[in-house]
Amino acid sequence: MKIRRKRITILIVLLVMLAFVIWQNNSITITSLEFYNPEIQEEFNEFTIAHISDLHNRRFGSKQSILLNKLASTSPDLIVITGDLIDRRNYSLDIAMEFIEGALEIAPVYYVSGNHEAWSGKFDLIRENLEQAGVSVLDNTESELPCGDSSILLLGLSDPDFFTSHYFEGTNTSAMEDQLRKWSDYDSFKILLSHRPELFDLYAENKMDLIFAGHAHGGQFRIPFIGGVVAPDQGLFPEYTSGSHTKNNSTMFVSRGLGNSIIPVRIFNRPEIVVVTLKAGKPPE
Repeated sequence: MKIRRKRITILIVLLVMLAFVIWQNNSITITSLEFYNPEIQEEFNEFTIAHISDLHNRRFGSKQSILLNKLASTSPDLIVITGDLIDRRNYSLDIAMEFIEGALEIAPVYYVSGNHEAWSGKFDLIRENLEQAGVSVLDNTESELPCGDSSILLLGLSDPDFFTSHYFEGTNTSAMEDQLRKWSDYDSFKILLSHRPELFDLYAENKMDLIFAGHAHGGQFRIPFIGGVVAPDQGLFPEYTSGSHTKNNSTMFVSRGLGNSIIPVRIFNRPEIVVVTLKAGKPPE
């Protein structure tokens, strides 16, 4: 009898653990944040940006219905995507485009590439499909976002892994540095899209006001009250895996992302949509 009870207890524990892992990997959370800055003009006060990153060909419901319903519930004025829509190991542009087509019905979409697009060898096709659908692809380009008599500059960096073939080659940032230097002295309020959070020092040095990044997958496994365990290009206990980070006059928001790649499981790290509301002026004391 004792052996049977022990087996039943073990089975219950295993089922609870399995249910927890399934919930952790499929239940999308919305993280709502505010960004105050005196350089934001009044026309952009309460302007809402939804940040999507690292879908990795993940499907949330039929035709991405679960993800799109969550996204629509935030009523964004703008949607920004910071790379890895596809996964090079499990490539499917159709799954990514299901999300894109639905997202474009919610708000304008701006996108920059990630390392998986770079390494897929199919970026020209990906870019063509995105642009035909109506997405603004910002790889090493800029776009002015008008609102009334004011405007914000949206800037986008191409992923540096277009210059490498795998993680062991390190990161060649020379092209990024050249591009950032061209933008550093722009007078307008600047929003930068980049896949790479680990390069925050570079963005701050070049006077980017607001940065959106992904890539770290939230550290994959998160330890409560401590943070992420491991992230690409940051190693163990990485610094930039989620939330906001400020240096000098630059603030970076890092998305924990939606999908997985090499490691197929998330722990204490649910898929995330980040929603940032711009606030004109200084934060309340």
